[in-house]
Amino acid sequence: SQEKSQDKDNLAEIEKAQVISRFQTYDPTQELIFPPFLIRYCKGKTAVGDDNNEPQMKPLAITAKDPATSWCQRFYRPLTLPGLLEILRDYPEAKLVAGNSEVGVEIKLKRAKFATQVYVNDIPELRQITEHADSVSFGANITLAHFEHTLDRLIAKHGRQRTQSLAALRDNLRYFAGNQIRNVATIAGNIATASPISDLNPVFMAAGAHVTLVSQAQKQKQRQVPMSEFFLGYRRTAMQPGEVLLAVTVPLNARGECVRAFKQAKRKDDDIAIVTCGLRIRVGAANVVEDVAFAFGGMAPTTVLAKNAMAAALGGTWGDRALLDRMLAACQDEMRLDYTVPGGMAEYRTALTTSFLFKFWAVTCSDLEVACAEAAHAAEMVQDDAERMLSKGQQEYASVADRAIVGKGVQHLAALRQTTGEARYIDDMPAVHGELAMALVMSPHAHAQIVSIDAAKALAVDGVHSVLTWRDVPGENKWNIFHDEEILPSEEVHYVGQPVALVLADSQKLAQSAARLVCVVYEPLPAILGVREAAQKGAWFDEVRQLQNGDVDAAFAEADSVFEGESYCGPQEHFYLETMGSITVPKGEDGEFDVYASTQNPTEAQMVCAEVLGVSASRIVCHVKRMGGGFGGKESRSVLLSAFTTLGAHHSNRSVRLVLDRDEDMQISGQRHPFYGQWKVGVSRTGQLLALRARIFSNGGFSHDLSIGVLERAVSHIDNCYRIPNTDIVGRVCRTNTQSNTAFRSFGGCQGMLMLESMLCEVADKLRMPVEQLREANMYRVGDVTPFSQPLDSDWNVPQMWAQMKERACFAERRIEVDAFNARSRFRKRGLSLLPTKFGISFGVKHLNQGMALVHVYMDGSVLVAHGGTEMGQGLHTKMAMVAAETLELPLDAIFISETATNTAANTSPTAASASSDLNGFAVYNACKELADRLRPYRESMKGEPFKKITKVAYLDRCNLTAAGHYKVPDIGFNWQKNEGLLYFYFTQGVALAEVELDTLTGAHTTLRVDIIMDVGKSLNKAIDVGQIEGAFAQGQGWATTEEFLYFPGGRLFTQGPGNYKIPSAMDIPRDFRVSLLEGADTSMLKTIFSSKGIGEPPLFLGASVFFALRDAVLAARKHSAVPVEQLPTLHLEAPATPEILRLACEDELVEMARIPTALKEGRVPFTVRI
Repeated sequence: SQEKSQDKDNLAEIEKAQVISRFQTYDPTQELIFPPFLIRYCKGKTAVGDDNNEPQMKPLAITAKDPATSWCQRFYRPLTLPGLLEILRDYPEAKLVAGNSEVGVEIKLKRAKFATQVYVNDIPELRQITEHADSVSFGANITLAHFEHTLDRLIAKHGRQRTQSLAALRDNLRYFAGNQIRNVATIAGNIATASPISDLNPVFMAAGAHVTLVSQAQKQKQRQVPMSEFFLGYRRTAMQPGEVLLAVTVPLNARGECVRAFKQAKRKDDDIAIVTCGLRIRVGAANVVEDVAFAFGGMAPTTVLAKNAMAAALGGTWGDRALLDRMLAACQDEMRLDYTVPGGMAEYRTALTTSFLFKFWAVTCSDLEVACAEAAHAAEMVQDDAERMLSKGQQEYASVADRAIVGKGVQHLAALRQTTGEARYIDDMPAVHGELAMALVMSPHAHAQIVSIDAAKALAVDGVHSVLTWRDVPGENKWNIFHDEEILPSEEVHYVGQPVALVLADSQKLAQSAARLVCVVYEPLPAILGVREAAQKGAWFDEVRQLQNGDVDAAFAEADSVFEGESYCGPQEHFYLETMGSITVPKGEDGEFDVYASTQNPTEAQMVCAEVLGVSASRIVCHVKRMGGGFGGKESRSVLLSAFTTLGAHHSNRSVRLVLDRDEDMQISGQRHPFYGQWKVGVSRTGQLLALRARIFSNGGFSHDLSIGVLERAVSHIDNCYRIPNTDIVGRVCRTNTQSNTAFRSFGGCQGMLMLESMLCEVADKLRMPVEQLREANMYRVGDVTPFSQPLDSDWNVPQMWAQMKERACFAERRIEVDAFNARSRFRKRGLSLLPTKFGISFGVKHLNQGMALVHVYMDGSVLVAHGGTEMGQGLHTKMAMVAAETLELPLDAIFISETATNTAANTSPTAASASSDLNGFAVYNACKELADRLRPYRESMKGEPFKKITKVAYLDRCNLTAAGHYKVPDIGFNWQKNEGLLYFYFTQGVALAEVELDTLTGAHTTLRVDIIMDVGKSLNKAIDVGQIEGAFAQGQGWATTEEFLYFPGGRLFTQGPGNYKIPSAMDIPRDFRVSLLEGADTSMLKTIFSSKGIGEPPLFLGASVFFALRDAVLAARKHSAVPVEQLPTLHLEAPATPEILRLACEDELVEMARIPTALKEGRVPFTVRI
């Protein structure tokens, strides 16, 4: 065995060396030289040198050619402060622009127009830094990056005590956006925009800073305004028209003074604040408070001082518990928010103010060496993850010796092109001559009758060519599987953002501007948004899916305990890097069109475009080179865009392009289905599951789309990995007035499993047993039968991986360590969760379980492969090329896959269901096998000759060098009415162990370590499969923790961009991430291509291990509640477990103080709602 291990290590080293050998040797002399002038310019040295060949800095004044359509009529760039003041004298309402990080957003998303803009980055007077005896003045226009470096220098120069305020500013800058933003954004921009959630303004205010203002009207005399008087209202300041913010002056700190800054956001890094604060005290003899300032952001329309809390502290003895109680009570009363407050999260935001104040108390008592109970916990309160070490990881899998190519860890064939920007996506395609841009007229109502559409104003704009409505559809105006959705609505709109009309113009900007001129008159109708409301009102589609086995009622009667509850999990945005897009190019004859689409489903795009025009499908060719991510979101909803561009191309006889902006994409495209479930479970006293009755409801949105398929997978995955002998599971799809929710990686499987696992956690709590014990006691064994009548054969490997994980990841030892940590740590708690998954592989619709391929061998020995799958970054083309190379016994670089197109791969199934490698892989294999058989006689007679020569001889011998391959999954097909047949061809399985650490005062958490073992059969490409596991886990982690989808009560999406919707970032990646593939398992029952398994979706649910580890941490925190644990209600946690959800679940005194009485909530609607 030792020799085998050495052989595997040698093979791994050989593979590694082969990969490295393909890289070019680095030659530093070939690096591009950055222009010296720009280097000096970036450092703020704008004075020109002696070299006359260098650019000369000159003031600029630019006037727009067409002020009517331009976002800016006049643009200036002064080089001196007097020059700036003269411009503002003439244009006092001019918008000053530095980094454009705020103005750009206002122009792009808020459609703002600023007639006069002044670029101020080249004015030296605004970038000066002056040190005084007791303060430092910072030029208002220094960048945040420069500010950051200057703070570091000043802290080192003056020492920590004198620079407490500067250090607090420096701490908050760590969380301020990313380096790209900090390199251009300025102090003045942060102050003057007067954002109520500014990271810096509360610290400036608490520090006692003042701003210096200057204007031409005051003859350039300066006036100083304290920060505490600078903010007058929402986005309003004390600056007068024509004034410029020259500098901000921050006092240095005296002895006995302490300053701290705290911030809480939805995500730790690169995120705007929910609540932010700057807190300062100065104590004198006997620790009597002589001066105090508590400034908060996110609690009012402006940054505010908690004056009552300050008054409670002033004159008190710092360290006296009675003073702390007075401060907290005063802060709580002063900062209490109304239930309907803008921004929402009323209770959480209120709790954060007292949590921050409590942290400040403990930390400063420790710093001042004041004896008090809270000071002992100071160290754990200031533990910070912002500057942690880089995440580390392990990827463990065995080398493959029995195959030449398949199974190796081959790099994604397009990886380098994608990372260098050479890879082409839809909007990278050069425009065809005369191409038109398309924009959408979108509904502002969740449900309304269309009274009239008037496009006259839009059509009057020069460059606008046409406005299309449902009346302009020459063919079928309905689409999707159930044909219950209109291409363009004729009578009613059913969600906010629904496209009502299409505008064709010379540019995207012009088309979007014209779209806002189209006048649509609506008559609003009642709307339903949430799945709970829809289920309560019986607003659902007709179809029902159910699985009934045994006698549930009899089992309940025999059970030792019967528990009831409910579960909920929210939606998730796909957030693919490339938004949806389509280009349709008319060929000019016979009604032919080429459609270039970012879609997972080229065949449906082809068919729907043909139906919309009323032509045969043979006239439409859909091309897909690659997508910048899909995750299921482009399986069906992307088809609508292709229908739009094809309709536009038909009417204009010109190429038409439509690429959605991110906010448009999030409003129009569907998301992962939210699910709500009610359950009743019978268990024995030892934890044996005896019976389950579940009623589950999904929010399907306004049309069917793929919701029935999603429901079927949820119903059939609610068992996860556990035997429940008696089941009564019924599922319905609710009809609501939101986007039509659609496919998303895991396709209902993760929702069903999360509902069950949440139930198991609550049952385990009630039975007073560890949930891992409950899971293990009920885990399937080989020979058990699922609720959908499918027996588990020798391919069932979850028990083996469960045991391996417990041993290799030291579960028992780490459980002890976590419990010990929680025993000694009061305000930071750790949690551990061991979670299994099984995911069925096959399409739920029988006819989709087929694949096809077309393979050409050319005379020069090169091979072109076309197949029915699309590439979206998952490495499908790489795997297909490997299958072809292995089968044809050729090197991988002899195989080329250009694109997926409906004229080379017809009647394809969508690239979905984690089945594309299976379906298309076997089709490619069958085609290549046929070619290999045809070429075998030539190879045998020409041994040793290059393949190029062999193919030339075969061609001259009139051998057919083209082959088509087809594959259909055997034995598949399930009857839901009879609960019989084969629903899934096999199961991909896995186990994850997650460990987290939770800050119980804020709800912020860190994922410390994750271990995953995944059964992928005999992998086609182990490196790609490991990457899929890591990516799916991260996406599942985001779904279960940070990605909260919220709507305004009227139906408009609140989280319609990265500003409010938070996918996981670098700080959310586990600090220690270990992935291994199950080796040596029995694959004799696998009838797949080379005994491999689909991997795209199955690992996603394992991301929920972080959710359940956080639940474990919250349970530890609740032990400190003022109410005895046994009297607390069973912990009910809903996904996503955001910081708000986690903090409020901890049930401590500060949370209880922040609670809004039920009477003040009744009959009132919060600012945002979950659906």
